[in-house]
Amino acid sequence: MRLSTRGRYGLKAMFQLALHYGEGPIPLSSIANAQELSENYLEQLVSTLRKAGLLNSVRGAQGGYMLAMSPKDITVGSILRVLEGDMAPADCVIENANGCEKEDNCVTKLVWIQIRDSINQVIDSISLQDMLNEQVDMESKKSEA
Repeated sequence: MRLSTRGRYGLKAMFQLALHYGEGPIPLSSIANAQELSENYLEQLVSTLRKAGLLNSVRGAQGGYMLAMSPKDITVGSILRVLEGDMAPADCVIENANGCEKEDNCVTKLVWIQIRDSINQVIDSISLQDMLNEQVDMESKKSEA
């Protein structure tokens, strides 16, 4: 399974906002520049994230975007699901989806279920705060070297 640019860029943008959590709204241009992303494309992503309740926006000259809650309360999974949809590797294991006619005798469905559950466990166990902590660890290791 491979994430689209929506998921990858959206996670980068959310991480950038987590770096500035509590500082007020951050202009979209600052987020785009810091993460080397297209501002126009990013605008579509933050709109989706705002509608999902993960971001707040402020209009005006001092406006921009900020996390709607603490970085510890936003998981990678919540971000990716908003931008990518269900993280299942096959349609037959998507929650509330119609199965296929061979579902009762499908040996591979067990594999898809285990992959889906493993992916969900990992992405739901990592918060933006965990990513911030990892960034601090990486920077301290660089300064020690």
